Amino acid sequence: MRHTVAVPMRWSDMDAYQHINNVAFLGYFEMARVDLFFDQPTHDEKTGLRRGIVVASHEIAYKRPVLYHADPLQVQIWVSDVRAAAFTCHYELFDHGQLAVTGSTLLVTFDFALNRPRRLTPEEKTFLGRHLDGPTTET
Repeated sequence: MRHTVAVPMRWSDMDAYQHINNVAFLGYFEMARVDLFFDQPTHDEKTGLRRGIVVASHEIAYKRPVLYHADPLQVQIWVSDVRAAAFTCHYELFDHGQLAVTGSTLLVTFDFALNRPRRLTPEEKTFLGRHLDGPTTET
């Protein structure tokens, strides 16, 4: 199931061409991840992914330029490819209902005390399972 997050643009996200700068979209995707994994009212220490995750890689595709405006962007986020210690988040970012940017992030669960990857807990796998969705629309 996809999770949708309204993400506001900041004036400082604009580049010299008055478009939203390409690097700002990684921040918008991060806001969607934080909302999904940490900010939902039903989360506690055993749900979401509060024990630690790190980014291993990003992929992003820009479909159309986004101009700054006061209306928030809509980011859909979902999960695929859940493994023992990693999973992938996919994103579709919509500007006034039009698909503008797609992307994905490979995330690794991490034990910061031991400074190494760790396995997903059963609770984390259950949580991620609720956000599995079909393949991304990226080509």
